[in-house]
Amino acid sequence: MNPTESNAPDVTLIFCCSGAADVGEIAHQAARALDQAGHGMRFCLAGVAGRVPAHLAKCQSAQTILAIDGCHVGCSQRALAQAGIPRIHHLRVSDVGLVKGSSPVTRAHVRRVMEAAVAVLVGAAAPSPRSSQSSKG
Repeated sequence: MNPTESNAPDVTLIFCCSGAADVGEIAHQAARALDQAGHGMRFCLAGVAGRVPAHLAKCQSAQTILAIDGCHVGCSQRALAQAGIPRIHHLRVSDVGLVKGSSPVTRAHVRRVMEAAVAVLVGAAAPSPRSSQSSKG
């Protein structure tokens, strides 16, 4: 099935930087690994930036959106925000201590970013304190 055909509201969409720098490639590989491990579905950032209606609709119906950027510029997060996509959870490869231009693309670096992304997703799925409190009225 084409990813844009399913509009299940419980889907997690994963967007990533695929920039030319080492940290962009690490972000890209981490997003692929998250998808393959079943933590969400990679989705087309170019389609969102190009304002493709089916892509925007899919984003609007998603339960969770994760943007993984390589560096502080945050191109993925910016593209999503400029397209009006709400509720963006964001992770920068630099947030886990990797430095642009000095971080070779290794399995260990990809794993480190993937683990940080899973933590972001777990935090995104946790109920807020208000919604988890029982009402005693």
